[in-house]
Amino acid sequence: MSMKLGFRPVLEISSADMVKQIMKSHDIVFSGRPHLVSQQRLSYNGLDVTFSSYGNKWREMRKICIIRLFSQKQVNRSFIPVCKDEVSRMIKKIARDASLSRITNLSEMVVSFTSNTIYRVAFGKRCEDDGTIRSRFFDLMHETQALAGGFFVEDYLPWLRWIDRVSGMSGRLEKIFRDLDSFYQELIEEHLDSNRPKSMQGDILDYLLGLKREGSSSVDLTLEHIKAILMNILAGGTDTGSATIVWAITALMKNPLIMRKAQAEIRQQLAGKKELTDEDDIVKLPYLRAVIKETFRLHPPAPLLAPRETIEKCSINSYEIQRGTLVYIKSWAIARDPKIWRNPDEFVPERFLDSEIDVRGHHPEVIPFGIGRRGCPAMLMGMAEVELGLANLLYAFDWKLPPAMKEENIDFDGLPGLTMHKKSALCAVAKPSIVTGM
Repeated sequence: MSMKLGFRPVLEISSADMVKQIMKSHDIVFSGRPHLVSQQRLSYNGLDVTFSSYGNKWREMRKICIIRLFSQKQVNRSFIPVCKDEVSRMIKKIARDASLSRITNLSEMVVSFTSNTIYRVAFGKRCEDDGTIRSRFFDLMHETQALAGGFFVEDYLPWLRWIDRVSGMSGRLEKIFRDLDSFYQELIEEHLDSNRPKSMQGDILDYLLGLKREGSSSVDLTLEHIKAILMNILAGGTDTGSATIVWAITALMKNPLIMRKAQAEIRQQLAGKKELTDEDDIVKLPYLRAVIKETFRLHPPAPLLAPRETIEKCSINSYEIQRGTLVYIKSWAIARDPKIWRNPDEFVPERFLDSEIDVRGHHPEVIPFGIGRRGCPAMLMGMAEVELGLANLLYAFDWKLPPAMKEENIDFDGLPGLTMHKKSALCAVAKPSIVTGM
């Protein structure tokens, strides 16, 4: 569907076939990014990977991320050990709730797990170890997500930018930018201290500062480049993983037979172990992976993929698309298209057991990490976080609804934003499984 928003031509894509045609014949044409007010400001005028314009500089920055920061080797060496440790901490906290017969706020637990994991990988320390840092970090990320996906009149009617000032949106954007910049700068100064803790040696920020110092990158890295990349990592890494795990548990609570089937598979495969150890275990759990795929389909973390912009004129199915067209790919609509999916609104992991469809950007039917050249460079890290987190929660505990709550009362309302979180917190009663002996 095409339309005009102010001076911008806009194309909405809600068809997997259309996405497939674009990726096959016009991927480069559709690889631009629009210069939207909030995204440009938060990315230091496009010095990051997510919101930068398509071109040589973007290619080199993406190469740094894919090859040096988020390769399978780096994920296995740097991310998985931290993720496993944070999983273990989360399981112990839930076990304490269970021992005291307390209801567990799973939404809070999972956000804490993903936030601490990403914070440690990026900065070499846990945000939760300091209550002030934790509160500040969560507030920053919440406001960043709200504004990165917020509506600014200037994006569509530049001559009415004064409305953004009057509404307070411009002021909020400038404040969060200054607060984020100060936050990044403090962390950078900590990492430049030669007496910094050993845990801060070898994390992502330390590595990026090393590239800048040595000049070993094809990009002339500045501190603003580094801060922009940190924004991508923190905003994307803490939000999408936690949202997906919470949606998965919510769907399983609504479908207890499916939950028991997933738990039986995990416990049979891992009997005798205290927790999952590595990705080798996940490969042997096809039903769990089907549950995760179905969660990504029914509850994509980004219902609308980050907007693209055509960098030149093209034609698809005899339809002419102008250069500079703003393009929105509606992953939510594609994932619920009855032409593709039987009973699209039902949670049915079995649909993926004999399917070649994956979620890594090769099949437009399910694209939680984007697709094509603009796919998420940290996809391997994101998948590992979701797989290890969800598998352990299902392995270690049996889950029941709080007293007086019934399956039909479970809601699936989402919050608006770049990432769709569950509107109300997911609370449940955990009972340690006999298999794990937690």
